[in-house]
Amino acid sequence: MDRRKFIYLLSGTACLGIAGKVGFELTAKGEIINSAEKGLGNKRWAMAIDLFRLKKKNTYFACIEACHNAHNVPEILNKKHEIKWIWRENFKHAFIEQEHKNLPQKITSLPVLLLCNHCNRPPCVNVCPTKATWRRSDGIVMMDWHRCIGCRYCIAACPYGSRSFNFIEPKPHIHNITEDFPARTRGVVEKCTFCAEYIVKGEYIKQPDCVAASKGAIVFGNLNDKNSEVYKLLTTKFSIRRKPELSTEPEVYYIIEDEEV
Repeated sequence: MDRRKFIYLLSGTACLGIAGKVGFELTAKGEIINSAEKGLGNKRWAMAIDLFRLKKKNTYFACIEACHNAHNVPEILNKKHEIKWIWRENFKHAFIEQEHKNLPQKITSLPVLLLCNHCNRPPCVNVCPTKATWRRSDGIVMMDWHRCIGCRYCIAACPYGSRSFNFIEPKPHIHNITEDFPARTRGVVEKCTFCAEYIVKGEYIKQPDCVAASKGAIVFGNLNDKNSEVYKLLTTKFSIRRKPELSTEPEVYYIIEDEEV
């Protein structure tokens, strides 16, 4: 075997090794494609949270419970070690630097639900040294918990406080482990993934857990589809996003238009 053929076979073996770890495939021409990206097409997943409807339905904790139960999020009472994918916060704390300073008190007194914003320009992705977090072609900012080395650079880079770090072993704090979703380990970062596990061939086979529990207060869908509910809602009602001055372009929108108006 000559040197050129040996290097060719060696590189092919390396590619196959990568394929088994992170979901890559080889085409007939030897090109590498990401199998997780197949079928996503021209999608842009977005979430719209209607703050007035959320208060009226009072489904804050139902959304949190549904999300955390489905994704094996541990319930740790010590705030220093708390893990959260979605949580309740006061409007003034969530929108500290909101550019609309003269909002009515009926809006600023509303509680809000916070989660990963799945930014179009996510600063967390840029700082991860192992590519344990990345942005997919459909806009979802994903996590590979096996690749995470616990450096917490992504936590420092995220301007929304959307990531949690497992300082302690989480499994003893999970009451009922959901076998369909992987539980994390001590020393890794975790966050909301827009329930990406429900995507099959580029389409959601079911709505995210928080959406289902919100009783209509949260709408989710493909913002590139003009026939989608989320597109129609965001083009007919006034909404705001967190920290727009940072140009991260979040895909979580908060509708602040009262239904009674």
